[in-house]
Amino acid sequence: MYITIHEPSGLLNLTSESEFKDYIKDKMVVEAAGGLIFNANQELLLIFRKGFWDLPKGKVDEGESLDECALREVNEETGLSNLKLVKYLTTTYHTYTINQQAILKPSHWYLMEQLGTEQLVPQTEEDITAIGWFNKEKANLLLNEMYPTIRMLVELYF
Repeated sequence: MYITIHEPSGLLNLTSESEFKDYIKDKMVVEAAGGLIFNANQELLLIFRKGFWDLPKGKVDEGESLDECALREVNEETGLSNLKLVKYLTTTYHTYTINQQAILKPSHWYLMEQLGTEQLVPQTEEDITAIGWFNKEKANLLLNEMYPTIRMLVELYF
């Protein structure tokens, strides 16, 4: 398998780079980056946005590196600024449509650690209505309330 894309209709497995290039030819590609953030208690940070538990991420700005974007977006969406970027984890892909334009969003994920203790501040203008730290047991109870790509990341890395 070359790449798995989470589409609204389910998973699509592409088997080669040429198949991927053919798949994206009619789609706008919007790069994003974000993080799986853990605190000193090994709890995972989750945000609640538009009816789903999610991880902080957002679009890459022009001239910005992926790791810079991941740190910036986590800061903007959670209020956390005292973070350590540990390592790159993986890239997930999902699709959606805006104004009849198909969008492919590759999201580049980084493992991060919160250093110290900071107050969590949800970015309400991005529709984030709740934010919190969750141990593995509590996070697992929320899996059915996560987008498929987020569920996959939590199951794989937590």
